[in-house]
Amino acid sequence: MQDVLVIGGGPAGLATAIAARLQGLGVTVIDARKPPIDKPCGEGLLPGAVEALRQLGVELDSKLLFRFSGFHFVDENSSACAKITAGEAFGVRRTVFHRLLVDRALRLDVNFLWGTRLLSLDARGAETSAGFIPSRWVVGADGSSSLVRRLAGLELRSRAPVRFGFRRHFEIAPWTDCVEVHWGDKSQLILTPTGASEICISLFTSDPRLRLGRALEAFPAVARRIAGVQPTSAEAGAATMLRRARAVTRGNIGLAGDASCTVDGIAGQGLSLAFQQALQLAGALAHGDLSGYAAAHARIVRIPVRVTRLLLAMSASRVIRRKALRLFAANTALFSKMISVHTGASSPDALNATVMLNLGWRVILA
Repeated sequence: MQDVLVIGGGPAGLATAIAARLQGLGVTVIDARKPPIDKPCGEGLLPGAVEALRQLGVELDSKLLFRFSGFHFVDENSSACAKITAGEAFGVRRTVFHRLLVDRALRLDVNFLWGTRLLSLDARGAETSAGFIPSRWVVGADGSSSLVRRLAGLELRSRAPVRFGFRRHFEIAPWTDCVEVHWGDKSQLILTPTGASEICISLFTSDPRLRLGRALEAFPAVARRIAGVQPTSAEAGAATMLRRARAVTRGNIGLAGDASCTVDGIAGQGLSLAFQQALQLAGALAHGDLSGYAAAHARIVRIPVRVTRLLLAMSASRVIRRKALRLFAANTALFSKMISVHTGASSPDALNATVMLNLGWRVILA
């Protein structure tokens, strides 16, 4: 019998498989897709993600990544900058990063069954398109539409509003070493350097019909920057939302990554959360008890969920957005603290519930 069966071969599943192997457990990963596996995302690795990757033994080759130093929030009236004060952050193509994770897992003798679909689950393991796989533990790392979560009866707590993210790469040297977040009415553009001669532009919107080409009309400064620039990838999109599973464990099943908690793409936190969860889940699996994982998971997502709610409020309301950006521009220390905690460069204790509440009132009164 296999120790751990991981359903999902994306970053969350691969990180969990690697962490479980480092704990001495035998691991098989299945996924209906085959590498290289791509997903529309902002393609940033925040300090929390980088530190977790180091614990997983994943080597980040500087030739394949672009190091960025902070964040720049911009709208038509205000701008605010915050530097990352501790740790490192990188932009990297998703397919390149996926290969780094697969290579690390292969070196640790993780067993892969690519092109294999999950059919059903029971206490003994999983029925798949490749046959029954007996396993002591099953990890659902199969994304925001997780079949594992549904089969385990751990479906989402509520139906939160769905937004849409679209991504495309452009062949141009980054003009800044910051990630730029451009705010507009009901949509945002995030510009992430992913190489010495490439940037990734991500659009987040509540309008499923909006695409980058038309969205750029509302962001003339960005449109001027990339006028005549050659795209290096096709435009790709996916739904994005802020939702949490009813619970992250049941019996011999644990959830990780978007299967357990999905944060809207505007937060840029999906990978960081997934890798931290992977480390905690693997430790629980090694000890033969998943009870501690639920508490660890709650701690991991607490601050990112709060910050994401603020960012979504800024997206939904022009008044809140303008007041927040005006506050951040006038109080760079507060903005830097928020970014530092959000990216994993500082302890969450620096941005507790009281600070977040005070921030909310200050935005209202700004």
